[in-house]
Amino acid sequence: MGILHTSIRVGGMVVRNRLYRAPVLEGAGSGPDAAEVYARQFVANAEAGVGLIIQGSSCVLEEGRTSPGMSVVASREQVMGLAPMVDDVHRAGAQIVLQLGHGGIFAMEAWHEPYASSRQGPLLAASPVPWFLRPSFAGVPVHVMTTQEVHDLARRFGMVAAWARHAGYDGVQLGSANAKLLDQFLSPFYNHRTDDFGGSLRNRARILEVIRREVSDQAGDDYPCLVKVPCETALPLTRRTTFVEALELARIAEEAGFDAVTPVNVSVFPDTTLSRGGVPNSLWRNPSMKARLRKAAPSPVRRATIVAGSYLGGRRAPFRPVWNRELFTAVKRQVAVPVLAVGGIRTAGEVNEILDGGNADMVGIGRPFYAEPDLSARILGGDPGPRLCRNSNLCVPAQMLGMKGTCYNPAVRRAARPHA
Repeated sequence: MGILHTSIRVGGMVVRNRLYRAPVLEGAGSGPDAAEVYARQFVANAEAGVGLIIQGSSCVLEEGRTSPGMSVVASREQVMGLAPMVDDVHRAGAQIVLQLGHGGIFAMEAWHEPYASSRQGPLLAASPVPWFLRPSFAGVPVHVMTTQEVHDLARRFGMVAAWARHAGYDGVQLGSANAKLLDQFLSPFYNHRTDDFGGSLRNRARILEVIRREVSDQAGDDYPCLVKVPCETALPLTRRTTFVEALELARIAEEAGFDAVTPVNVSVFPDTTLSRGGVPNSLWRNPSMKARLRKAAPSPVRRATIVAGSYLGGRRAPFRPVWNRELFTAVKRQVAVPVLAVGGIRTAGEVNEILDGGNADMVGIGRPFYAEPDLSARILGGDPGPRLCRNSNLCVPAQMLGMKGTCYNPAVRRAARPHA
């Protein structure tokens, strides 16, 4: 039996094998049917054998979503409403972790007009918006968080983790990448603070340390808390979290008591660089998607910014198999806690190569589950592939606009019918 089929302990959580479903948006929202929407995806994945499911980013505050389809977990009632789905996943044999986050300056209240018009407060920021981004934020109030407000936010993360434990979740993961608020604190591209949360890498990472203590205090010392570790690309002559800093950040996370780390290469912008693949041209070619975008972002400047980011992100970062390999392999050499690999992993051969080579402790696959809900059975069974997913990124605009998390590539949908 290969390493893939062996169990692993992540903090106080025991996972039956080394394959996990990486967090992607499901478009479940926060309505009364949210648990049912998640269950339709996750239970099928669990029944097919996946060991762990990381539920895509849920927002700890009402105004922090980056998509209308993102779930909000700002109250105990919202979290407990997901408990039936968690129970169903457990009955199918898998563990499930809730990813927690906040969009910061890129929360949808910055660009999604119907939501921006009902905004109750300003966008939260680590520092003032960079000058070259300010035109796209015209008329949008931004509040740079005080030191006390950062501590208050950390307590909020701890509180939600406690609710998650009561709902049956096996742990939480901090969504500290992909240009979200926590990443904005970690990144020197955005963070120009002069208090305890700014300056050196150690200071920028302090927000993770404070949140980790709050999770321990409120949810229990034994409650697993995982974290993403970003390595960034940025504009020429601008600062970013470098490869070397990402390795140090992983060590800081281990020292802070995080139970596992997920190293990821990301852009400082929330563009399609983070998902690597084709240009999501449905934003300007598909009439229905164009209409949705026009309704969401009637401002020509904001709409042009979104389209440009989608186009340039796809052109700058075409799909490449196992694109985080160098990073997660290097992090694995630096830390003793489990390292979760993700990014462009598609075949059973790639999964086994990573695990058998000792380059990571678990391997995650995300978007291909949209097209193949039983993908885990194929990976665990050694199916060489290829996968149905074409890495077209056509699912990204739909996710951004709050639509259901599924495959939107017509060719893939046609090919998937025999597997349904």
